Amino acid sequence: MTPQTAGPREQAPAIGDVRLLVDGLRVDARDGATFPTVDPATGAVLAHVAEAGAADVDLAVAAARRAFDDGPWPRATPAERSRILWRLGDLILEHAEELAALETRDNGKTYASALAVDVPGAAGLFHYMAGWATKLEGTTIPISAPGTFHTYTRREPVGVCGLIVPWNYPLGQSAWKVAPALACGNTVVLKPAEQTPLSALRLGELALEAGVPAGVLNVVPGFGHVAGAALVAHPGVDKVAFTGSTETGRAIIRGATGSIKKVSLELGGKSPNVIFDDADLPAAIQGAADGIFFNQGEVCTAGARLYVQRGVYDEVVEGVADAARGLRVGDGFDPATEVGPLVTAEHRDVVRGYVDAGVADGARLITGGDEVGDAGWFLRPAVFAGVRPEMSIVREEIFGPVVAIQPFDDVDDVLRAANDSPFGLAAGVWSSDASKVHRMADGLRVGTVWANCYGVFDAAMPFGGVKQSGWGKEMGHAVLSDYTETKTVCIRTAVPS
Repeated sequence: MTPQTAGPREQAPAIGDVRLLVDGLRVDARDGATFPTVDPATGAVLAHVAEAGAADVDLAVAAARRAFDDGPWPRATPAERSRILWRLGDLILEHAEELAALETRDNGKTYASALAVDVPGAAGLFHYMAGWATKLEGTTIPISAPGTFHTYTRREPVGVCGLIVPWNYPLGQSAWKVAPALACGNTVVLKPAEQTPLSALRLGELALEAGVPAGVLNVVPGFGHVAGAALVAHPGVDKVAFTGSTETGRAIIRGATGSIKKVSLELGGKSPNVIFDDADLPAAIQGAADGIFFNQGEVCTAGARLYVQRGVYDEVVEGVADAARGLRVGDGFDPATEVGPLVTAEHRDVVRGYVDAGVADGARLITGGDEVGDAGWFLRPAVFAGVRPEMSIVREEIFGPVVAIQPFDDVDDVLRAANDSPFGLAAGVWSSDASKVHRMADGLRVGTVWANCYGVFDAAMPFGGVKQSGWGKEMGHAVLSDYTETKTVCIRTAVPS
């Protein structure tokens, strides 16, 4: 199905089983608790989902522990794991329309983008990591100790992995973590965000259908301060991976200290996007607009700080503002919609609060920032000019469709401004001068630099931040280090004479 033929929400598939997935079975929470998951476009309750508590996390971790210590998955041949993960990628594509509809109903994002980006991206992660399952190699090491030795390393799975994913890309972020964890032979307890649990539960079902053994992938929807905290602190969990806010990342670090778990974190961002006066301006303006307004700005790498060289500043401001004005805000199932609702009423209010703060601080609101409609949580994309570096709309992560545009004079000037942030997730550079691009790439203290493009992701590209944007990497070869341990083996083969 192409985005243009997406059906209305009334034609979306029915929501399936919303109970926990533990040890291969769909089960209610031990205490019978449920919580509502809500459609951001209408405010209507989609389903009442089983709410995992600490006791449910205990059961899920126990199932994952048994599956790791005694089950077939860590002992399967690499080719067997590869075949099953590839099949899971295929199943995601076979159920693309259903999964895209779940994302739109639960998150609010457009059906077109879910079908074109989220679903194939998740499938691609499983296909890519299926290849790595057969390539987890060690090395032989010549050592200088007296005698003759055969010394080598082995790459072994970490064990039970607690994976906590956010609400902005529910299926995609689950794939980013589940795929490498399983490829390396680990077992998993996955906690989706309480705002968007539906696609993770369906992913768990598809994993069983693909041949992932019971207990290897368990899914426990619940709230972060209960289920998430229990998972992080659990002594039966060997590794925690989290994507979300820097504030929550700090709490996870504290919670994991008791058992000194392996921890990887993909945290907040306030990414700079830099346009030089020698850039292809039409492409840069469109790239800047896409970089902040795509997915309603609910993207950790959103180019929320836009720096424009002074000679083309007015032209870029007006161009980005025109792009914002032209975006259609509406129901994600409407093929004409380009910006869907924000994920919850609370989050919409937070983003609107930043818009109000920007105005109160003296920034010039060029367009947008107002609510749309009487139902759902819609907000028009907002463009600010005349901002100062100390303003909250410049310093703090908003996680919504709000951009702050500032002028700069030269490379040294913009590098200082771009690096003046506690975050270091990503950045963009637009220039026709290759040497300038390389100088910026060298000088920016971020994990990813896009040049003459923005927001390009691929399963083979490592992704992750520096400074307060996180620890470790997602995707690519680099992520395997976060889901394996290196064991050294040293065997004496001859005694020195």
